[in-house]
Order: sequence, then C-alpha cells, then structure tokens
Amino acid sequence: MCRSIRTLFNLEPPATSDEVAAAALQYVRKLSGSTRPSQANQEAFDKAVAAVAAASQELLDSLVTTAPPRDREVEAAKAKARAAERFGNG
Repeated sequence: MCRSIRTLFNLEPPATSDEVAAAALQYVRKLSGSTRPSQANQEAFDKAVAAVAAASQELLDSLVTTAPPRDREVEAAKAKARAAERFGNG
C-alpha cells in the first residue's frame, strides 16, 4: 500500500474529512497508476476518489474500539523516529 496513506482511526483529534479525502486520492492514484489523469479520464478519476472517500468515512464512523485514542503528536514523533532509522539523518 502507498506509504503516504496513514491510519486515520482512533486519533485525537479525530480525522478530518480533508484527511479522508487525501487518503482516498492517494489510493486512487496508486490503483490507477496515475497522479494526473488525462482529460478523458478525469471524471472517472474524480468519481472514484469521491466513492472511496465516502466508503472510507463510513468505515471510520462505523468502527468501534475500547482502546484510548492515539495522540497525533506522539504518533508523528514515532513516524519521524522510524524514518530517521530507515533513511538516516542526512
């Protein structure tokens, strides 16, 4: 899966509709193999992004957990540490 798509469930503050739409866009880009569709495919691309965003939001709204919400700043720090370990500091 595309590395730029992040987990959006159980965060504090909750994921925004913009974050869900951005994840949907990344997914459709990955699936289609195109970051910029041709004019002939733009409408189909946009419909797919909207459908994936709607399904994703429905999923996020339906999921339940007893775990406490994850703090965005803590999760960002963990991701930064993983990236530094993987790619180095320079």
